[in-house]
Amino acid sequence: MKILDEGKAEYFPVDTDGFRRWIRDNKNRTMEPKLMSEREAIERFVDDGDYLVYDCEYIHRGPAALERELIRQKKKDLWIGGKFTYVDIGLMIAAGCISKVDVGFFGAGPGITRAVLDGDVQMMEYSNVVMTMRLTAGAMGIPFIPVRSFGGTTGFEHSGAKLVEDPFTGSPTVVVPALNPDVALIHVHQADVYGNARVFGTGIAHRDAALASRKVVISAEEIVDTEEIRRDPGRTSIPFYAVDAVVEAPFGAYPGEVQGQYAVDGDHVGEVFGAVRGAGDIDAYLERYIYSVADNQEMLEKRVGVAKLLELRQRAKIKDGYTA
Repeated sequence: MKILDEGKAEYFPVDTDGFRRWIRDNKNRTMEPKLMSEREAIERFVDDGDYLVYDCEYIHRGPAALERELIRQKKKDLWIGGKFTYVDIGLMIAAGCISKVDVGFFGAGPGITRAVLDGDVQMMEYSNVVMTMRLTAGAMGIPFIPVRSFGGTTGFEHSGAKLVEDPFTGSPTVVVPALNPDVALIHVHQADVYGNARVFGTGIAHRDAALASRKVVISAEEIVDTEEIRRDPGRTSIPFYAVDAVVEAPFGAYPGEVQGQYAVDGDHVGEVFGAVRGAGDIDAYLERYIYSVADNQEMLEKRVGVAKLLELRQRAKIKDGYTA
């Protein structure tokens, strides 16, 4: 295949055969319980230096509780796949957890700018679509995937993408490297103790993120019996054999929303946006909601309160639509 042009940025190494061997040798395909605390899950399955992805983000069904635990444990030197996100990257950079970011989209702020200019964090540019397609390629077990976008942009120059001559039409086509992260963090509506997980409503790439990654940590609003999973297997979004840890985490996406479960806490979102964008004190935010509490449950009890959580549940109730 003839290469016509290529981006100049570093990209996470592509090793499809090595990934298949790792999955074969390390993934346990027996039905064994994987239920554990958020602390144990992050401690066991997120290592310093890992390439990490999360599905959705801090405001919309993101694994917020797991991300806060990652920060609480002071994980270091992470390479993050930052797609469809707002404040997650800013919080982790402020906490000193990140050294590299593949940028799909995220909210900017002075702390991020300072970290890049000081050389503490390296940015590689992509787009939300391109980052999602890279995970799709990783889940499919192919080394790259063509995309109908991104060519001719300044982002291309700062990425690992290549412009090639399409072997079938001869036309110039952008291809991007497959992505097989070390670990994925995913929040779901329901899961059983073995890791069979359900996501209801819209999503981005939860299935591909799980199937493309070496290690997968699931947090769930509700732990359901496996017989419930077996009664309706078509609703299973992520199969047990892809999952390494299951964390029971009611309100695990707070302050974000989980469709049909609870609404977003607008006041808290304003607070965290302000912290990341420089209007507030990001160190004070990290102290109040992460470092000063032991886990997500204590944070919800001491910093949010039952009344607010009940209000968010009430706001998420579906009040119109089809009726019998």
